[in-house]
Amino acid sequence: MMHRSCLLLLLVFSWVLSAAESPSPLLGERAGVRGTPPNVLIILTDDQGIGDASCYGATDLPTPNIDGLAAKGVRFTQFYAAAPVCSPSRAALLTGRYPQRVNVVSNAPSHAGGKGGLPAAEITIAELFKTAGYRTAHFGKWHLGYTPEQMPNAQGFDYSFGHMGGCIDNYSHFFYWQGPNVHDLYRNGKEVHHDGEFFPDLLVREATTFIEQNKTQPFFIYFAINLPHYPYQGDVKWLERYKNLPYPRNLYGAFIATLDERIGRLVKKLDDLSLRDRTIIVFQSDNGYSVEDRAHFGGGSAGPYRGAKFSLFEGGIRVPAIISWPGHLPENAVREQLAFGCDWFPTLAELCGVLLPKMTLDGKSLLPVLRSAKAPSPHEVLHWQTGSPQNPSWAVREGPWKLLGNPLDNAGPKLTAEDKKLFLTNLKDDPREQGNVASEFPDVTKRLHGLHDSWLQTVSPPPGD
Repeated sequence: MMHRSCLLLLLVFSWVLSAAESPSPLLGERAGVRGTPPNVLIILTDDQGIGDASCYGATDLPTPNIDGLAAKGVRFTQFYAAAPVCSPSRAALLTGRYPQRVNVVSNAPSHAGGKGGLPAAEITIAELFKTAGYRTAHFGKWHLGYTPEQMPNAQGFDYSFGHMGGCIDNYSHFFYWQGPNVHDLYRNGKEVHHDGEFFPDLLVREATTFIEQNKTQPFFIYFAINLPHYPYQGDVKWLERYKNLPYPRNLYGAFIATLDERIGRLVKKLDDLSLRDRTIIVFQSDNGYSVEDRAHFGGGSAGPYRGAKFSLFEGGIRVPAIISWPGHLPENAVREQLAFGCDWFPTLAELCGVLLPKMTLDGKSLLPVLRSAKAPSPHEVLHWQTGSPQNPSWAVREGPWKLLGNPLDNAGPKLTAEDKKLFLTNLKDDPREQGNVASEFPDVTKRLHGLHDSWLQTVSPPPGD
């Protein structure tokens, strides 16, 4: 805990120094009236495929509110989650660091008493913004640990409401999928009960109340809604609307519409309070859609891509991502540069004039990319690793080349014995990852394999840490 305390003291000292200086041209131009820092709202959806929004090509699922964010913002086409599964992806977004670096390489427990989760010593983006004078709040899914020092209020959030595990029934707020069944709903670390109330509605109500109460000061909100993660419990009107879609797309589609409508209500509150042009909204899914049995074996879409949740093929990690700040960032814009979940940490800090802590960050600011479609990606190489420590799946991307080791494809054609070892593709020539060209380009395969091995040594914590 001493390491963390020292970092926070440094943050306070750095912020005081920055406040005494003249605002940068960027801050003066973009931070609203008289240099007032902008608010931040991160909307993180749960198991939403990249093909599950109409602005990303869905023709059967209208998503007017998600599309509205894209129309008033920048939409990424090659944005990657830092992992194909919930907890590591969330840990990376909140810390700006690879899951391996923060030692969250698999899902955290979904019940009290379970071990694992985000280490208390890590500095989260909420702590960063809180130190800079923001009011901070978490709403929705946490899934980064149940111990007091791991829960949201100890990780930089002034206010927290949601479930600490991986999923809940949206009406009883129980976790049913591994025994024993447990109630999982907390407000500021204390268990609360709202029996029979629809969880997404509770989230919107809690979040809009927080916005109302903090409308005169800068706020940072992490709105980690649990939709469209199973169980698929869409509004009755949407179940009726999509009843003619094939099963299970009908159930999933109703849940996407339910999600989109709640996003609309949240954004409307900002509009009603004249806060929209003072609020940066980030929208992202944590990973690809699920094909688990509890998700009816699918229903979501990866668009043209191969793979789904848990897979390092594109469908498991390439996700919808949008940033919107009307009047300050480009609108109705598309960016094709590589970006990933760790990048929001430094990007939002730069946009808001918040100094970064003196620690290793894997994310890079996307501000040059937001300014210009011609700017290069801040990443020459991206890495992933997931699965069991004994035989993990891993991937590395360099330019158009992508090498997968021990790949899993849970939503597409079966892999051959050779494909299950090393799978090389050129995404420019083969964006659907249908052909393995590892044997045709042995030098590329060797180079990328070496990049992965070197990266793993730099991000893996020491044994026992």
